[in-house]
Order: sequence, then C-alpha cells, then structure tokens
Amino acid sequence: MKPLSLLAALAALVLPAAGENVSAALDGKQVVIRAGDKEILRYQAEAGDLPRKDIKEIFKRGGYIQSIHTPSGKLVTDDFPPNHLHHHGVWSPWTKTEFEGRTPDFWNMGDGKGRVDFGKLGQIWSKDGRAGFKASHRFVDMMAKPEKVALLETWDVAVSSADKRYVIDMTITQTCATDSPLKLPEYHYGGLGFRGNRGWDGAKNCQFLTASGLTDRLKVNTAKEPWCWVGGKVDGETAGVAIFCHPSNFRAPQPIRVHPTEPFFCYAPQQIGAMAIEPGKPYVMRYRIVVADGEPDAAALAKIAMEYAAEK
Repeated sequence: MKPLSLLAALAALVLPAAGENVSAALDGKQVVIRAGDKEILRYQAEAGDLPRKDIKEIFKRGGYIQSIHTPSGKLVTDDFPPNHLHHHGVWSPWTKTEFEGRTPDFWNMGDGKGRVDFGKLGQIWSKDGRAGFKASHRFVDMMAKPEKVALLETWDVAVSSADKRYVIDMTITQTCATDSPLKLPEYHYGGLGFRGNRGWDGAKNCQFLTASGLTDRLKVNTAKEPWCWVGGKVDGETAGVAIFCHPSNFRAPQPIRVHPTEPFFCYAPQQIGAMAIEPGKPYVMRYRIVVADGEPDAAALAKIAMEYAAEK
C-alpha cells in the first residue's frame, strides 16, 4: 500500500467522513435535516395534510418533529398513531393548566380546549458540519371567547452526526403572552413528549433503559433520571433514542412518564408538584436526543450525559 501524500493526509484530518456532513433545508411545509443524503429528521412547520381520512380537522397541527431516522435509515418515531391521534414524534405541549380562571388543555387537542399553532420559521442553517433551525409556536386558549394566546414558545434545534449516532439538541423557551401566568397543577404528563415507532406498540414491544439501570417500564414511570433510552425492533433489528435532560432544567433530573402499553415517553417536571410560568420569567428547557442503531450502550450514554452536563 502506497503512503498517503501530505495533502491527502491533511485532508483526511480536516474533512468529515463521507456522508456525515449535516445540512438543513426547507421542503414545502417541513424542514428536513440530512447527514449527506441520509435523512435524519423532519420538522413539521405549518400544519400539513392529515394522513388519513378518519382524522378530524381539530387534530391538524404543526410545530413538532414529525419523523426521526437512525443512521441506517430506521424510523424510530410515529405521527398521528391511531390510539392517540394527538401524539407526534417529538412535541412539547402542556396538559393540565390554569390560565385566567380557565383550564385550557394544549395536549389533548380533540377536546377543543387548547391547541399549539406553528408561528414562523427563523434561521435555517448549516455550518461546520452541523445544521439546525429556529421556530416559534403559540399556545392558544380555545376556552377564551375570543380565543387568546397564553404562551409563546421558541425552539432552537441543532443536529450533528458522529460515532454512528445522530445528536439532536433542543432548547425550548416559553414566555407568557400576557400579564397572566400559565399555572401548571400537579399532573402525570405534559411537557417534552416522544412517540416511538408504531411497531413498538404493546407492553412487550418497547424497551427502556435509564441512567440508573431501570428497564421495567412500570419502574421507569415516575423515576427521576438524567437520561432514558427508548427503543425496539424496526425491520427485525433494534434501534432507538436516548433522551437526556440537562441539569440546568427546572427540577432536573425531571420525572418521567411512560405509558403502560404504548411507546410513549415524557419528561414532566409538574409530576412532582404544581409549578407556573410567570410573566417576565422565561421558562427554558434543554434536551438532547441521541439516535442510534443497535442495543443501548450504557457506558457510552453515561459519557454523553457527562459531556452534556458540562455544556453551559
């Protein structure tokens, strides 16, 4: 084998591995992020067409991550699952709330009490091998007459690719849209939600692993963990995501909600007591989603958690 020329050696040091350069682009009503020609995720900006005729218009919405794929192309999310039409790949509404004497529910859209609307896209960027976007959303109190915006939300999403993993960093900032607070009574779910592949539906088809080693979904539910892996079989092979809660988050590590039979995961800080988003006090949440093929590597995930915790 001939030795590399000096120029080739230098190029090998400074250039990313083939197919790993991450880019973002607008595709219709979606922002698509890719590593080379491999699709990583799609963010649904403005509400798109409903996927099935049996879904009522009230469930139509935008402002969420519609799909996520592993490096081998396996889909690890769902959208509009038949048993929970209001669930999406990754989304962030609140459920039980109090606002100006009313009780809008921004999660259970079918009840017609509240909803989350896509606002606008900010910068869509690709730089130094990473890519991302900014977007804004509005939490609409449908119980008010006329309807009233209770909360403003911004997403700042950055995506990278390394070590056969995709890393999705999310910073979610919520601010009051009026001089009134949004009160969040104690409740078991609401906040950052993840809905896994439809093939993981059923108590035995979705697997979990937490930072402390919990694998029983009944024990994972309500546990306070800095990270949790959620996965299962896709086309006969294991794939999944690890979701990390940054230690700067309110009540970190936040308690978890896991559905007893469905592939649903949620970080829900209000699970351990009432809280509120107050005027003039932005509520900031930071989460990292690591997407990979294969069984979870607890040691590698623990290292990622330490690195993430060190990031300010």
